[in-house]
Amino acid sequence: MIAADTSTWIAFLEGDGGEDVELLDRALRDRQVVMAPVVLAELLSDPKLPVEVSETLLEVPLMEVSPGYWQRAGALRAKMLAGRRKARLGDALIAQSCVDHAIPLITRDRDFRAFARAAGLDLILGPALD
Repeated sequence: MIAADTSTWIAFLEGDGGEDVELLDRALRDRQVVMAPVVLAELLSDPKLPVEVSETLLEVPLMEVSPGYWQRAGALRAKMLAGRRKARLGDALIAQSCVDHAIPLITRDRDFRAFARAAGLDLILGPALD
């Protein structure tokens, strides 16, 4: 199983190329993708997102929020900020979801590298991170 960050989903939906997009496409075909709830919320926030795309995204299984998630996510973000690292709230929530479920994250967003170092987030890097 894998999860994809919003950056990879957007590239996929826009028809961009890249190893991350190809991996997401294969994983979708093999039904090996789970969605972090925050990623779903970010994707559905696009007012121009076609209804049929929204409906398809809703079919991807969501990661469950486990007990203590919010506390762990807050502590992770605090750790990042204390180390003077960039730590957007959405990124911290996505990283914590993946760490909790031991699910690798596909992303093009280099900010997740710090979460990999701080929390052991397993990253699969897209073209922007190579």
